[in-house]
Amino acid sequence: MGLGWYTVNSAYGDTIIMPCRVDVPQNLMFGKWKYEKPDGSPVFIAFRSSTKKSVQYDDVPEYKDRLNLSENYTLSISNAKISDEKRFVCMLVTEDDVFEAPTVVKVFKQPSKPEIVSKAPFLETDKLKKLGECISKDSYPDGNITWYRNGKVLQPLEGAVVIIFRKQMDSVTQLYTMTSSLEYKTTKADIQMPFTCSVTYYGPSGQKTVYSEQAVFDIYYPTEQVTIQVLPSKNAIKEGDNITLKCLGNGNPPPEEFLFYLPGQPEGIRSSNTYTLTDVKRNATGDYKCSLVDKKSMIASAAITVHYLDLSLNPSGEVTKQIGDALPVSCTISASRNATVVWMKDNVKLRSSPSFSSLHYQDAGNYVCETALQEVEGLKKRESLTLIVEGKPQIKMTKKTDPSGLSKTIICHVEGFPKPAIQWTITGSGSVINQAKESPYINGRYYSKIIISPEENVTLTCTAENQLERTVNSLNVSAISIPEHDEADEISDENKEKVNDQAKLIVGIVVGLLLAALVAGVVYWLYMKKSKTASKHVNKDLGNMEENKKLEENNHKTEA
Repeated sequence: MGLGWYTVNSAYGDTIIMPCRVDVPQNLMFGKWKYEKPDGSPVFIAFRSSTKKSVQYDDVPEYKDRLNLSENYTLSISNAKISDEKRFVCMLVTEDDVFEAPTVVKVFKQPSKPEIVSKAPFLETDKLKKLGECISKDSYPDGNITWYRNGKVLQPLEGAVVIIFRKQMDSVTQLYTMTSSLEYKTTKADIQMPFTCSVTYYGPSGQKTVYSEQAVFDIYYPTEQVTIQVLPSKNAIKEGDNITLKCLGNGNPPPEEFLFYLPGQPEGIRSSNTYTLTDVKRNATGDYKCSLVDKKSMIASAAITVHYLDLSLNPSGEVTKQIGDALPVSCTISASRNATVVWMKDNVKLRSSPSFSSLHYQDAGNYVCETALQEVEGLKKRESLTLIVEGKPQIKMTKKTDPSGLSKTIICHVEGFPKPAIQWTITGSGSVINQAKESPYINGRYYSKIIISPEENVTLTCTAENQLERTVNSLNVSAISIPEHDEADEISDENKEKVNDQAKLIVGIVVGLLLAALVAGVVYWLYMKKSKTASKHVNKDLGNMEENKKLEENNHKTEA
């Protein structure tokens, strides 16, 4: 008596558990398990007596130490192997009958995680090339491999996608190794695009899929455009700089050699992707080009201007002139673009360039003409002129009586350069109340003064001497008891300017008053002219009235 087929699924290496599936009869004598060979012949592997409760395992090498038969005649096989895929039969024997229950064992082995191996170091656009192989090992039953590009399944496409699948079984373990190779024609769209593969297999609980890690490939593609760079920035190149030309191609890998074309040179210079010119001059201005070595039509160019700045100051250096002389000064600039010019005198910025039609002592000083190109860092030029204004000593003497009437102040005003030395001499009697005191020497001028109380008429002599000349001037001074007219002090340059300003103000007021008077006179003349005309008309009318009155009186007399 037998039951229908029953299948037990087990994972590789697990324990296979097969229930007998037959109710144990009351008069059971013993139970047995067997399996059937491919030719149908039985091989007994386990026996259990119902009376003695003993278990015996047959001498079958492949199941040695792997079997366990429980009291309810459930058979367990440890460490499941592929070779355990057989038809097993549970047999329960009584005195009258034999009960059989067949069980089919299926063993499944999960394959290893698929891996992309033998990967191409790079792929080239528009070329069919082996990308790599996807391999998954130790599977049972065998599985299927699928390729993906950016998560989408790759289907075979003639000339673009070629997939070759193969499997191999280990004769000992009976496990399968699956391999799938992929040949692929790449494009630039595949840059940074991930490729993966998966293996789909059957397990005890059904179909499952395992994915590989992503693989990204270096995509080689030809150069389609060439660009040229100029270092430093081409807007800031000046004479004396070094220029580095850098040529770049947008291919992968980028080109390593280029042809560089210099202005006026039709033949290119073969070099790496950089070419350096040292200590450039202004004649290096022009168009610079570079191209591929094997494709000269693919070319790039850059216009370079080598900025320059020339300054010529005339005269320059140390110049010595005489007071009153004329001195034309010119600062000539030659530059690659508009330059700023600044004049300085003794480190103070001037509002305009200096020009001397008649030199004064205050014109002396250190002049600097400085120019620069603002857009070009470090491009500055400057030249200096040290102007020395010389003059022979000029002397003017003044005197002034103290309000107390007890002393007189004598001042010797001196002008000249180099600074004249002043000496005093007195002819006559009188005490010198104060020794000579000197003012600061400013703009070629200073003075020396002494205060005296002369007892009689005296003569004071002031001597001024420098390297150019010795000048002497004298002043007669009356005794302190004799009144005399004081002479005004020399007006300083600052006071002169104030006086000039006051004079200009007075002149302006006078001119304004004259203009106002002129306008008033014109208005009055027009008024008087109009008045006279009106008076004539009135007199004429009055005369006519008198004549008419006399005619009327004569008429009355005649009628009488």
